[in-house]
Amino acid sequence: MPEGDTVWLTARRLDAALRGQRLLRSDFRVPSLATADLRGREVLEVCARGKHLLLRVDGGLTLHTHLRMEGSWHLYRPGSRWSGGPAWQIRVVLVTAVQVAVGYRLPVVDLLPTASEDRVVGHLGPDVLGADWDLDRAVANLLADPAREIGVALLDQRVLAGLGNIWRTEACFLAGVSPWTPVGEVRDLPGLVRRAQAMVRAGARGGHQVTTGSARPGEQHWVYGRAGRPCRRCGTLVRRLDRRVSTQSSSERGSPGRSRGPGERGTRLDVRRDQGRHADGAGGSADVRVDVGGGNDRVTAWCPTCQPGPVPEPPAG
Repeated sequence: MPEGDTVWLTARRLDAALRGQRLLRSDFRVPSLATADLRGREVLEVCARGKHLLLRVDGGLTLHTHLRMEGSWHLYRPGSRWSGGPAWQIRVVLVTAVQVAVGYRLPVVDLLPTASEDRVVGHLGPDVLGADWDLDRAVANLLADPAREIGVALLDQRVLAGLGNIWRTEACFLAGVSPWTPVGEVRDLPGLVRRAQAMVRAGARGGHQVTTGSARPGEQHWVYGRAGRPCRRCGTLVRRLDRRVSTQSSSERGSPGRSRGPGERGTRLDVRRDQGRHADGAGGSADVRVDVGGGNDRVTAWCPTCQPGPVPEPPAG
């Protein structure tokens, strides 16, 4: 799933392209919205709330989408060829006189009254990129379940919205905390949350997910994506653990429908960063897999020396 700063950048680019433009055509390729038509409505703004995208149009309607793991929005000039994937993966098309916005593989597509947006985002905790960010509330939300693992709690969008695997992994490293430490045992919980929020904001401002200060390939992160390699701080082998965790609320789950249309390829303005290049590498004996059932695949990288504390037992045999 993309990090909150990636979704924020997507919203900003969609907003710059569509705000103030009148929709000449809309095409919803999901069964529940097959007859919906936004033609003639003006786009008022596009904003992010956590990892949710809200596109508001006049007449009091909001198009709510969520990228999850595979979704993306692309921008094209009218008449150019589309290249975001096969046509059957298209879920939404919004056409103005100067831009065409195409949503591919979007698992969540809702059209609802703007006044009712809380139905889809009201469950979210403080937004790390929101104007209403509240550190004290985020910390209080975390401490509401002191026995929960800090690495899992940081991914729960109901606790605080916008953190993903990169930022929670790096924040735990910089705090010197094992990701499996119970929340109530984290020595400086406000400091950890403050650092995580600052990293996300820096990523949103600079457009790069860098935590070390170096944007050179292989040097962007302290432990994320570095399994099997020496820790940049102490030289200990960075370890990796594959684990299934359940952090999503029901409103963030969905199944993409299928639709068909003519295939288009060519030049594009892609408004989502490629997440694939951030995947953790395998690391031989540094690689452990634990399946606790349900939820999303999560890969946790950590330095056993710099991050002392509990670690799940690998499966027997």
